[in-house]
Amino acid sequence: MAQDNVLYCFAQSGNAYKVALYFALTGEAWTPQFVDFFNGETRSKAYRDTVNAMGEVPVLKRNGGMFTQSGAILSMLAEESGHFAPETAQERYEVNRWILFDNHKFTSNYATLRFLLSFAKTGETGATEFLRGRVKAAFKLANEHFASHEFAAADRPTIADLSMAGYVYYPEEVGINWDDYPHLQTWKARIAALPGWQHPYDLMPGHPLPV
Repeated sequence: MAQDNVLYCFAQSGNAYKVALYFALTGEAWTPQFVDFFNGETRSKAYRDTVNAMGEVPVLKRNGGMFTQSGAILSMLAEESGHFAPETAQERYEVNRWILFDNHKFTSNYATLRFLLSFAKTGETGATEFLRGRVKAAFKLANEHFASHEFAAADRPTIADLSMAGYVYYPEEVGINWDDYPHLQTWKARIAALPGWQHPYDLMPGHPLPV
């Protein structure tokens, strides 16, 4: 049993939400530690020296250790608890495959597009047009997968689904029509129907942003 689960996070971070969602769904006790990302906390020397040299969230303080990178954290938690874990070598491969897809294509491009449009307020630029194209390509691939699979990597939800769920519930408008991806929408609803699910803005501190 973990002696502590302190999650360094903020409400707008889908990567932090991946870990917070794991705790919400498993019922394992945890405490959010608000990180003031929008006022530069993750870029500060103090944060990089004492919390995460990479200057990112999430960071999980657990049993005296400081653990970073959402995919690695989810893998560690699932291995220790058995919750949302792969059960065979083939499932482990599939889980890793979809987490890597998520980190490199599904989450990463969507998160960057959302940040530029919703928080940096750049307006439409060549960068946002490029990112939107990448998002649509990743969404198309995921939509095709979920046309014949209820979950990402197994016949039940795994940490691959929790990883892919990181940014799909945020309401900010980024110029993506979700109706174009009906099977992805069905998968989203399936994850949101799991007992204990909470929206990221309800689960983590920092929403709404001050005006």
